[in-house]
Formats: sequence, structure tokens, C-alpha cells
Amino acid sequence: MVDGAEAPAEPTSPVRARRLGAVGLVAAAVVAADQGTKQWALERLSGGRIVEVVGSLRFALTFNTGMAFSRGDGANLGPFIAVLALGVVGWLLWSGHSATALGALASGLVAGGALGNLADRALRSGPYGAEAGFMGGAVVDFIDLQWWPVFNVADSGVVVGALLLVVTSFREPHPVAAR
Repeated sequence: MVDGAEAPAEPTSPVRARRLGAVGLVAAAVVAADQGTKQWALERLSGGRIVEVVGSLRFALTFNTGMAFSRGDGANLGPFIAVLALGVVGWLLWSGHSATALGALASGLVAGGALGNLADRALRSGPYGAEAGFMGGAVVDFIDLQWWPVFNVADSGVVVGALLLVVTSFREPHPVAAR
């Protein structure tokens, strides 16, 4: 206790285990949705086909060998991005950001998005079936707003999860530092 304020207790082991389980379930759901929609995109949108949805939203197949928003395309950043993604997932699980239900949801969204795109880098070939080296596979993108870079379900998970992590950082109590 410092200045009459108690630091919040760490979640008990069973509570922490449930939260980590929730992170895992959310991450698995994001990966499944991501990979399923990417498979649909590969089957339905190959050959330059475009599906108009509503307003400026359309589905159009693209491949990203770079990082977010296709920056660094062709620079063979796949291995670096894969290691960074694994580091982020590990940090989210270790850091305790999953201590609340909202934090677990946010962590699961980020982890699932990172793992979904990592799966593309590890298991897919390069753009349009080209040979790819170590972790050089292309990420399948297909959600095209026409005024924003083309993205996928995994990218959405990362962005929404990151925004929720910011929200939880303002809502969650923080331990008082010992003096």
C-alpha cells in the first residue's frame, strides 16, 4: 500500500487461465475467418475479377510481399515481419494485457491477425504463384475501399485489437509504483 492506495491484485491463476483461453479462442476465430476469406478471394477473384459490394467497397485480389499498406513491397521483409509478429503475440500474452475481458478480446484480435498474415508468409507462394524463399510468401489482400490501401480480415483484427488495447489502457487500473 502506498499513500493509502492499494495496488490492484493480479488475477488469480484460474482467472488468468480463462483470460488466456479467451485470447486463444478469439485468435483462433480470427485466423479461421481470415484464412477462409482469403481462400474465397483466391477462388472467386482470380483473373482480375472484382466483386462490387456497396458504395466504394469492393473485393479485388492483390498480393502484399511488403508490410502494412504494401510498404516495402519486393524488399524481402517477410522474415523480419514474421519475427516481429511473433514477438508482438508473445508480448501480448506475457504482459498481462489480457487481464480483463476487453483486454483479452483485444489481445486475441491482434494475435489472430498477426498469426493469419504470418500463415500467408510461411505457407503461401509469392504473388500469383511465384516461387518464394524463406518466409517470403505473399499476404492475400482483397477488401478494397478504393480510397484506402487494400487489406484483409487479419489486418482488420490487428487494427481493431490495437485500438481496443488503447481503450483498455485508459480503462484498466494500473498498479501504483512503489516509492
